[in-house]
Amino acid sequence: MQLTDFSYQLPDELIARYPLAQRSASRLLHLSPQGLAHKTVLDLAQLIRPHDLLVFNDTRVLAARLYGQKSSGGKVEVLVERIVDETIALVHLRASKSPKAGAQLLFANGQVQAQMLERVGDLFKLQFKQPIRGVLAQYGQMPLPPYLGREVENADAERYQTVYSDPNKQNSVAAPTAGLHFDEDLLANLKAAGANFAYVTLHVGAGTFQPVRTDDIRDHQMHSEWLNVPPETVQAINETKAKGGRVIAIGTTSVRALESAALYNDGQLQAWSGETQIFIYPSYEWKVIDALFTNFHLPESTLLMLVCAFAGKERVMNAYAQAVEQKYRFFSYGDAMFVER
Repeated sequence: MQLTDFSYQLPDELIARYPLAQRSASRLLHLSPQGLAHKTVLDLAQLIRPHDLLVFNDTRVLAARLYGQKSSGGKVEVLVERIVDETIALVHLRASKSPKAGAQLLFANGQVQAQMLERVGDLFKLQFKQPIRGVLAQYGQMPLPPYLGREVENADAERYQTVYSDPNKQNSVAAPTAGLHFDEDLLANLKAAGANFAYVTLHVGAGTFQPVRTDDIRDHQMHSEWLNVPPETVQAINETKAKGGRVIAIGTTSVRALESAALYNDGQLQAWSGETQIFIYPSYEWKVIDALFTNFHLPESTLLMLVCAFAGKERVMNAYAQAVEQKYRFFSYGDAMFVER
């Protein structure tokens, strides 16, 4: 299965660099067994059936990017991947020359100091002199995706968060972007249509932006992310299926959480917490989800492969070609798809 099978041409002007003023005003490409239909995200309530269960990822994004310098003067850029404890974090680090163990790093004009402890694979372990969450709250920047090609603006602080994110679960370095389309009006309309809601937590890592570098996608090594599927969500899913409702994943991170909780328990969905490296591509045997609400994803990305695994590569790639032709807006701040099969 070749990487180039998942390639498509996207004009630069179709990359949505800013969100729309109203979250639910985005366009919605509906891919169903009957074909393609062009709608808006607000129309999702009309596509929902009584007893359907929408599963959201309630993680919240950290202001995880810091800019500073080494004590020797060279510039550094840090992206916090994971907070280990109050003062220690694993980070991605960019510098003209990688710092060695013991090197001192300075941020916020020297008001924040950190020491490089060791390399851990591609990451650097840093120890800060102050609590990390306080540092990020005061000096961190939202980690917008690199393909947006612009500086962070004040509005991104909330617009790059979902309205249902849990403040106690602020550990992601990227938003679960399908959820950015949901506002209070849409959630109320979905409830009125008979939908039920459940939540999982998957803390999105920077690996979500890493390209696949192998010609054969089966040789790709997925990054690791922490997730939690709580007992009440498993119960809601079991009750939904018993009533003939559908489990609708809101975003690929919800998909990965739910399918991991089944895959790592011999194919049977159970409450589960832990690290996942699940890689879903065509030929995957689905265990939990029945429909998918998702954004448009980068060419040759693992997220596009996941959607192709769910709905069929030819159907999905044809839908993407239509989306380009109809000038849909792509990626994190762009339009959405509702995929049924």
